[in-house]
Amino acid sequence: MRKVVVVTGANSGIGLALCERLLSQNDQIRLCLACRNMQRAVSARSALLSSHPSADISIVQIDVGSIKSVLQGTKILKERYKQIDYLYLNAGVMPNPQISIKAFVKGLFSRKVLSMFATGEGLLTQKDSVTKDGLQKVFVTNVFGHFILIKELEPLLCNLDNPSQVIWTSSSNARRSAFSLSDYQHKEGQESYSSSKYATDLLSVALNRHYNTKGLFSSVVCPGLVMTNLTYGILPSFFWTLIMPVMWLIRLFTHSFTISPYNGAEALLWLYSQNPESLDPLAKYHSCTSGFGNSYVKPLKMDLDDSISLSFYEKILNLEKQVRKRFVPEK
Repeated sequence: MRKVVVVTGANSGIGLALCERLLSQNDQIRLCLACRNMQRAVSARSALLSSHPSADISIVQIDVGSIKSVLQGTKILKERYKQIDYLYLNAGVMPNPQISIKAFVKGLFSRKVLSMFATGEGLLTQKDSVTKDGLQKVFVTNVFGHFILIKELEPLLCNLDNPSQVIWTSSSNARRSAFSLSDYQHKEGQESYSSSKYATDLLSVALNRHYNTKGLFSSVVCPGLVMTNLTYGILPSFFWTLIMPVMWLIRLFTHSFTISPYNGAEALLWLYSQNPESLDPLAKYHSCTSGFGNSYVKPLKMDLDDSISLSFYEKILNLEKQVRKRFVPEK
């Protein structure tokens, strides 16, 4: 049977690059682009078919920032497929990013310049908002919407005879200091993106605890510093062009500057060919690119506690119960 691969946020950036690389490696897969914007999804599908005309590529509308959209989209997926082998959870948002120019210039000429570029620590803040579901936008898009997606697709993902992989696009910006169990939606803080990415790391560990025995395995990936629409939302494109020579120079010392979506998708593609049972559930798989342009994958232990992961999982299960009550049809 041909493998079924579903990718959220597949119409641009790392998601689209991943789809292109997957098809280049194996054009016999059944690929589904799960996107919020259907017009862009259609364009992405056409672009992929132009280079892989015989590929089986479908689209489904799923906005992971809307619980209703997730429920509607998963209904279509359950009608379309009997099993899903790979679920790439790549969609994400960083709304209204603000950067401290003073901190940026100061960091540019300090010993912490590599860490500043790699993690954005001390530089980035976001102004979050509340969705129609009453949830924080960054949390529901980057974490909770994907969690509901997994729960809805559980019958298609859990198969002991043919284990599936759930693969999250996380970030080096996922920092413990930005996350709080008492405010896991990050209603009070200004680092909602960092908090949400740390939450995906916690959730991945918890999913492995609960689902490995059912044939579902979860992993997290850091794509490195990649130039995408999300990155260009932080600073104007001309500014990135201006400092690009500096970034190429820094790549000689740190290999986390993948820069292109193609390179950023390296770890995502690498996981496709791995035995999920052999992977380390406590590792984050980093896409790396050397100063000479060679791409490779580097696993690094995540900075988290198993107990916090399980506590967060209980909280997100309780939130799921509350949210689902709103979507139960009236008798």
